[in-house]
Amino acid sequence: MAREAIGQHKVSVKLACLAFQISETCYRYQPKLSKENALIADWLIRLTHNQRNWGFGLCYLYLRNVKGFGWNHKRVYRIYRELELNLRMPLKVPVEINDCWSMDFMHDQLSDGRSFRLFNVIDDFNREGLTIEVDFSLPAIRVKRALNQIIEWRGKPKQIRCDNGPEYISGLLSTWAEKRSIDLLFIQPGNPQQNAYIEGYNRTVKYDWLSHYLFTEIEDVQEYATRWLWTYNHERPNMAFGGITPIQKLALAA
Repeated sequence: MAREAIGQHKVSVKLACLAFQISETCYRYQPKLSKENALIADWLIRLTHNQRNWGFGLCYLYLRNVKGFGWNHKRVYRIYRELELNLRMPLKVPVEINDCWSMDFMHDQLSDGRSFRLFNVIDDFNREGLTIEVDFSLPAIRVKRALNQIIEWRGKPKQIRCDNGPEYISGLLSTWAEKRSIDLLFIQPGNPQQNAYIEGYNRTVKYDWLSHYLFTEIEDVQEYATRWLWTYNHERPNMAFGGITPIQKLALAA
């Protein structure tokens, strides 16, 4: 309202702030980009994964004193709570390929406003992206088909971690998993941190490319996703493994 008064009625900043009972500092404040919040979240998730016994205090002190970040204590703690890391349950650390996969959906829009979905699957062992399926609708039968296609070239997982979305709790997928002797691990509702591997991957998808471009056709999204997936697996260093790529991590385990 203060900005509107200044713009339309040509009053001074000081007068507008007095009228609306706000400080000039508040008026001039420019909110920091959410990309920086994403960086804080990425660091917190990485730290709580690699240092499972660390609480918020150690995480914050590490970021401030070791890494030199000047982020405000309250800001970092707010993001820590939003990620529900204070309620986190320890994830099983996979010891081999196909020990456990994670899968999740993302959502976005084309330039004309039509909504589309992305179905992501990763191998928790080396965080390798196994597929990104893109379409306007991705029901359980499409999830089943995508998983079958992955299994054809990679082999089947022992377990797949997912949330409680309708595609995952459907009888179709549970029957499919039972026939293949694959355990479906459902996280607790409202606790996405229990699927932290794919949550971190989703943020990478978003901030590496999905939020950077406005696509006009669904085919363009799928084409870009397929090309990016190769780059992510073969050329993008993963800090969780000391800066090597998912494919390099896989080669070391061979």
